[in-house]
Amino acid sequence: MTEPAATPTPSSRHHLGGTRSLGFAVLSVSDTHTEDDDPSGHLARDLLSRAGHKVLHYHLVANSVADVRDALEPWLAEIPVEVGLTVGGTGVSSRDLTVNALEVMGGRKLEGFGELYRSLSFQEVGPLALISRAALFLLRGKPVFALPGSERAVRTGIEKLIVPAAIHLVEELER
Repeated sequence: MTEPAATPTPSSRHHLGGTRSLGFAVLSVSDTHTEDDDPSGHLARDLLSRAGHKVLHYHLVANSVADVRDALEPWLAEIPVEVGLTVGGTGVSSRDLTVNALEVMGGRKLEGFGELYRSLSFQEVGPLALISRAALFLLRGKPVFALPGSERAVRTGIEKLIVPAAIHLVEELER
């Protein structure tokens, strides 16, 4: 049996970026939910806020490359937005277009996040984790995380990867 990943100790947290509050923009991507009925988007905002970050923008769009791009572009141009987060549209069906949208926006894909996410997801859902296209892109000099749309996926990605690493990632990008 695989041992769970170590959680950073308080003395090692400075290597992960300390306690700075970041400005997030959260974009839900769904053909079946609305902003009023978006459990994963609401969970993402709640988890980020409870971790001490600011959610500066939230919106829900359809699974469309143009809709994802049109929502993210102006947010990423804003100084207070330091991190983007998309929720949904990362599967393998023809309707799952979030990762496609991030690719055509001209960013650089950072390897590692998707692999770590799928490894954690495998511990929770088994082999079905392989169909997730969870990813991390750098767009306009800012990290944009793409998570699957289930509440479990959002909780795993935010609590185990994004919150522990986002501050350090942003600080590295500002150097």
